[in-house]
Amino acid sequence: MDIFQAIIIGIIEGFTEFLPISSTGHMIVASEFLGIDQNAVTKAYEVIIQFAAILAVMLIYKEKMSFNKVNLWIKLMVSFLPIAAVGFIFKDHIKTLFNVETVAWMFIIGGVIFLVVEYFYKEKEHHISEVEEVSFSQAIWVGVAQVFSLIPGTSRAGATIIGGLLVGLDRKTSTEFSFLLAIPVMAAVTGYDLLKHYEEFANAEWTAFIVGFVTAFVVAYITIKLFLVFIQRFTFVAFGVYRILFGVILLMVI
Repeated sequence: MDIFQAIIIGIIEGFTEFLPISSTGHMIVASEFLGIDQNAVTKAYEVIIQFAAILAVMLIYKEKMSFNKVNLWIKLMVSFLPIAAVGFIFKDHIKTLFNVETVAWMFIIGGVIFLVVEYFYKEKEHHISEVEEVSFSQAIWVGVAQVFSLIPGTSRAGATIIGGLLVGLDRKTSTEFSFLLAIPVMAAVTGYDLLKHYEEFANAEWTAFIVGFVTAFVVAYITIKLFLVFIQRFTFVAFGVYRILFGVILLMVI
C-alpha cells in the first residue's frame, strides 16, 4: 500500500465509520477500485485507522470517560455483548459475505429501512434525550440491532441508530449512543486483529501507516462534529436515499 492509497482509505474510514452508510462497504468498494490486495498488510493498516477513529470519539466525548459515568458504560458493555458473541461464533461464515454484491444489496435494504423508520418517526413520542437516560432494556435492543452490522454494507452506525430510534431514543441520543458504543466494539475488533496480524507490523511501510492514521483521525473528528450539528437540524432521509442510490449503482457496475 502506497501513501496515496493510505490517504484515500484513511479518508474513507474517517468519514464513513460513524455515518450510517457503512465504512466496511465503502472500503471494500474502494479497495477494489484502487486495486488494493486484501492481504495481511492491508488488514494491519485497517487496524491502525480503526484505532485512529476510536481516539477521535474518545477525544470528543472525553467528559464521558470518567468513573462518574460507570452506569452508562455498563449499559454500553451490555449493548456490546450480542455482537461480540455472534461475531465470535460465526466469524468464519461472516467472512464469506465480504463481496461487492452483498454490500450493494445491504446498502439498498438499509436505505429502505431508514426511509420507512423516518416516515413513522414522531419526535414527540421519543422522550430519551440524553445517553445517560438510556435504560438497560433499550441498550440490549440496540445491541441486538447492531448484530445485523456483521453483514457487510449494513453499517454498524446505521444499525445502532435505527435500533435506538425504534426503542424510544431521539435522533441525537441514538447517534451519540452509537458513537460511544463504537468504542468497545472497535476496541475489541482492533485488539483481536492486532494480535492476529502483529507480525505484519514489523514489515509494514510505516510512513503510509502514519499518514493514514493521522488522516483517519482528523477526518473522523471533523465528521463526528459536523454530523452532530446536522442531525439536530435534519433527518436521516438523505442517508437513506444515498444508500439506495449507491447500492443501485454498484449493482449496475459489478
